[in-house]
Amino acid sequence: MARRVVITGIGIWSCLGTDINTVKESLYHGKSGIIYDEKRMEYGFRSGLTGYVEKPVLKGLLDRKQRSNLSEEAEYAYMATRQAFDQAKVDEEYLFNNEIGCIFGNDSSAKAVIDANSIMDEKHDSELIGAGSIFQSMNSTVNMNLCAIFHLRGINFTVSAACASGSHSIGLGYMMIKQGLQDMVLCGGAQETNMYSMTSFDAIRTFSLRTDDPTKASRPFDKDRDGLIPSGGAAALVLEDYDHALARGAHILCEVGGYGFSSNGGAISQPSDDGSVLAMQRAMNDAGIEPSEIDYINAHATSTPQGDMYEAKALKRLFANEHTLISSTKSMTGHECWMAGASEIVYSIIMMQNNFVAPNINFENPDEYSKDLNIVAKTKDMNIDCVLSNSFGFGGTNSALIIKKIK
Repeated sequence: MARRVVITGIGIWSCLGTDINTVKESLYHGKSGIIYDEKRMEYGFRSGLTGYVEKPVLKGLLDRKQRSNLSEEAEYAYMATRQAFDQAKVDEEYLFNNEIGCIFGNDSSAKAVIDANSIMDEKHDSELIGAGSIFQSMNSTVNMNLCAIFHLRGINFTVSAACASGSHSIGLGYMMIKQGLQDMVLCGGAQETNMYSMTSFDAIRTFSLRTDDPTKASRPFDKDRDGLIPSGGAAALVLEDYDHALARGAHILCEVGGYGFSSNGGAISQPSDDGSVLAMQRAMNDAGIEPSEIDYINAHATSTPQGDMYEAKALKRLFANEHTLISSTKSMTGHECWMAGASEIVYSIIMMQNNFVAPNINFENPDEYSKDLNIVAKTKDMNIDCVLSNSFGFGGTNSALIIKKIK
């Protein structure tokens, strides 16, 4: 019989805050974390908009060698993981005496590569790059560092699936536990925020040019949206078997009810309402629920004209006649890319725990596709029992997760 999978710890390091309470306040009050970065314009970007994420202070937490192995996104992930393990009451003794897996979403590590090449261009001596560079530059930088630092000895790999990476990591951790292959898995997503990681996105005119008021630039589902805003950080979640959590006296935050996925099978950057519908329907089928049972949808909607349109069409096909409330927290965070699927589950858990739906800020003028959806423009206080969270990425990868209050 398939096991139940629950979440007992969450951690977050984002432009909305670097602890759960600060992030809760940002979500509730619709506070944007978007800024204008003049250095990006000097570098040659078309848009200087970005989410601002505080750099962690790791001295005193990790030794010098450990710090030298961490990429930017691995630093964020380390801080988020500390929070998640602390909330889940997973201490050092538990880490040493139990097997814990680690599946994280990450799809780039640009800064380490740029830095290494800059040294080579200047010094022409590879030994001056430093031993830690290889562990910073590999796509598996987050997993390898977290497993070494926290002595994790279970499943260990990175999900590289564009903007659905963080969501798929949770889905795969859920499947591992459900099938009895692991009792506990650390899951999450991490995204570097340096400008080097975003130049190619800027080159294809992905970003909003609404620089006069950065906090108004991210406008998911709004008729006047003109592009996304890059952002990042890290989110971490402790997933475990329900009986395992009860046996060790852990506080259960919620249950992972279902996971759905699909691939569009079309052009590399072309969204699809058919693919989105399939992922959402599979998640609901896995959870054994109907659309009418979902209280809130944390939409993928990134504030791009095409992407939001296709998701709105998909949501209308499944939820047009339902009470389900919809918002995109990317209106406040910008697009957190590889971490987004994980951070948006953390944001949704915070809403579920505190009985509110965060607003889709800057939603002022619905377009023909969003006008029929129940999009929340202002914070709504209400009980949330069941959430659907969508994540869609380049290459046509789609992921949908369902979380629900434990019963």
